[in-house]
Amino acid sequence: MGAQWKAKHKDLAANAKGRLFGKLAKDIMIAARHGADPAANSRLRLVVEQARKVSMPKDTLERAIKKGAGLTGEAVHFEYALYEGFAPHRVPVMVECLTDNVNRAASDMRVLFRKGQLGTSGSVAWDFDHVGMIEAEPVAPGADPEMAAIEAGAQDLEPGEDGATVFLTDPTDLDLVSRALQGQGFNVLSAKLGYKPKNPVDPATLNAEQLEEVETFLAALDANEDVQNVFAGLAG
Repeated sequence: MGAQWKAKHKDLAANAKGRLFGKLAKDIMIAARHGADPAANSRLRLVVEQARKVSMPKDTLERAIKKGAGLTGEAVHFEYALYEGFAPHRVPVMVECLTDNVNRAASDMRVLFRKGQLGTSGSVAWDFDHVGMIEAEPVAPGADPEMAAIEAGAQDLEPGEDGATVFLTDPTDLDLVSRALQGQGFNVLSAKLGYKPKNPVDPATLNAEQLEEVETFLAALDANEDVQNVFAGLAG
């Protein structure tokens, strides 16, 4: 599971668009610190393309860019925090937060992990690889993801959603491979650093009730206002 965890069930994914817009707005604001022009800011360009793909309102997108670039007079300050632990039934989890209140985020994580187990720094990270994750789709039918991965210098690839492919890279090669994939006939939808589990739990080892408990736990994490990404050691 190279890409971050996403709710698979319709009932868990319902009403998630607002939360998605909030997460993207944070990404946009942070990227815009390096310039408000997407044409001259590759990181901002990628996030803006993601936002447009999910139909983020234009005024919301533009407001986030201006706010992040300091054009509105408002101070934007988010701190990064990484939490690790276990979902129910010992499924390892890495949780990335971007927060304007570290104490609130820490308190929320302690509460949310009561149904699992909150670990200390390094207690779960050893079981994940820190990698670059590039989601891309072929521009034309017949484009070969495996050949594109080899030519662009990706380390591995996995099937993505809706015909897309997730290309995995060394963290330092994220931007280089992203640009190279465009030359191999692929449109890059997103590019970010993330965590890939080394020994993911096979869902087949869990019964339906146990799997539902894991999904509900992950959904609760994902719904938190400070949580930006959830990476779960769950196969498939």
